[in-house]
Amino acid sequence: MDDIEQYRADRRDFLPISWSDIEQRGWDTHENPLDFVIVSGDAYVDHPSFAAAVIGRVLEAAGYRVGIIAQPEWRSPDDFRRLGRPRLAFLVSAGNVDSMVANYTVSGKPRRRDSYSPGAIGGRRPDRATLVYCTRIREAFKNTDIVIGGIEASLRRLAHFDYWSDRMRRSILLDSKADLLVYGMGESPILEIAAALSDGRRAAELTTIAGTVRRCRTDELPAVEAAASEFGRVLVELPDWDSFADPENGKRAYAQSFRQQQRNTDAINGAVLVERYGPALVVQNPAAPPRTGTELDVVYELPYTRTFHPDYIDAGGVPAIEEVRFSLVSNRGCFGGCSFCALAFHQGRCVTARSISSLEREARLLTALSGFKGYIHDVGGPTANFRRPSCTQQLKNGVCKDKQCLHPKACGNLEVDHDEYLDVLRRLREIPGVKKVFVRSGIRYDYVLLDSESPFLRELTEHHVSGQLKVAPEHISPRALAAMGKPGVEVYDRFAHEFRRMNEEIGSKQYLVPYFISSHPGTTLSDAILLAEYFRDHGGTPEQVQDFYPTPGTLATCMYYTETDPRTGVRLPVPKSAREKAMQRALLQFRDPKNYALVREALETAGREDLIGTKPTCLIAPAPRPTGRRPPTGGSADGRAPKGKRRSARSARRR
Repeated sequence: MDDIEQYRADRRDFLPISWSDIEQRGWDTHENPLDFVIVSGDAYVDHPSFAAAVIGRVLEAAGYRVGIIAQPEWRSPDDFRRLGRPRLAFLVSAGNVDSMVANYTVSGKPRRRDSYSPGAIGGRRPDRATLVYCTRIREAFKNTDIVIGGIEASLRRLAHFDYWSDRMRRSILLDSKADLLVYGMGESPILEIAAALSDGRRAAELTTIAGTVRRCRTDELPAVEAAASEFGRVLVELPDWDSFADPENGKRAYAQSFRQQQRNTDAINGAVLVERYGPALVVQNPAAPPRTGTELDVVYELPYTRTFHPDYIDAGGVPAIEEVRFSLVSNRGCFGGCSFCALAFHQGRCVTARSISSLEREARLLTALSGFKGYIHDVGGPTANFRRPSCTQQLKNGVCKDKQCLHPKACGNLEVDHDEYLDVLRRLREIPGVKKVFVRSGIRYDYVLLDSESPFLRELTEHHVSGQLKVAPEHISPRALAAMGKPGVEVYDRFAHEFRRMNEEIGSKQYLVPYFISSHPGTTLSDAILLAEYFRDHGGTPEQVQDFYPTPGTLATCMYYTETDPRTGVRLPVPKSAREKAMQRALLQFRDPKNYALVREALETAGREDLIGTKPTCLIAPAPRPTGRRPPTGGSADGRAPKGKRRSARSARRR
């Protein structure tokens, strides 16, 4: 990190991380000086993009004393005693990323870098960090309440397929032996939990807090039904744990279970879900209502230092801060419905947004930070151009259980409006000291096209793109896009055309940077070849290619494991072997000489030798090209090579 001094702040402005910090505050240290101790797999970065900081500051604002043990040494319980026993509970999270994703690539190789650790050094958090941390806390303090949360706990709250062990795993609540699990964003449930614990109740006794998962005995099912009535919801029993072990029907049972989970993520119409594990029950209460705009304003304007703890200065800081330090979070939730995304499972599909005045206040705060050079790097969220629920019916009845807002086509009730987001961007770029406001988080280009009368695309192109606009068509094959929940390639082509036309009108040279996924469930070598032919015809070589990574909480991961679409029960092709995955990825970058052997193998395997030769329609030559001359690559506003390079690209193919 350049100029590390610009990140320095006074340690007294942070939540305490040591006993000396507690003493400096003058708190009574004779017994239980802290109400809560947060244990996190991330380094402590006091910024509203980091969950531990948000939960800590929310509790602090409510009058509770909170300390943080960040990235503890987990090989013994000693480090977990650093701040003593909290008066109310330990709050445990693996961090902003699932610990297995943080530690391993999709191919299973250990990651050397971890941007959430000091100096980006990997290996600072254990595999399955939530389980390990809870075990060590139990060793350190025999009778203390433990509440788990964060991405890892949220997405593993019920039985789930675990890619890294290649098997089903139980609810993380059972395996961690925690007392209660909070899923979703967590601010509302944690305040309710804190109030109940302050009244002398234990975490395991809390049965009616929305956004939580608890365990109980099967003979307590009548009480669970009564609690569901308190919520005004029905009770839905999921397939039990033993059913997943059935060699013939286990995968079908999991597909049915996941489908029910997916249908019940909404705070308004979600049922109480029950999962049996022999004599035990895991009970998921309905999701907590999403924070209102006013509540989000309060959360994001708490007194964060907006930097990492000074203890990390000597290690070079925590790189994860760089992407978000001069960015603004404007919204939560997403109704996009992408199969490979867990946002609906975690944040929900109902979009809420901060007020414009709150965003302006935060932007002015950014201009006063050391290191600010006039550029706000992003104003967005899960999807930047979503600032409102998809329809007004959703506010009364909740999101549709069996329909998506944008796929396979836009719902007739969808209310498309970019006016408020445009107002946000306009007002931010008028703030003194702000030179440029960029939009770098993803936009839904199909949603933009539905708002054809809006000046949004023009203003986005003219004021808020830094030379390249990232978009995510993901694929072009109809079968692949149907499995992904993405719009057809004709929608992307239309947006690319409009973006290019807009750049021509304003006299600018800016390009789309499209993202693609290889080896997604529902794709075959034929689909990958179809995508390669698209690049052949449109020029350019995609550089943003991601192998599909099966992570808990996504529809695509259920597809990967069950080899069916749980929405329809239809069987799907699923690339699982390392060789097939490698061939699919190589096809997406078929012009790279080092991929020649894999591309040739893929074409021969698929019976597409017609694409091997010297004709313009071929992907590769009969023999490898000389490695000394690489064909030109690049991208334009529609994914095509810049005009000056197209002839040389065609010539290279002929050679």
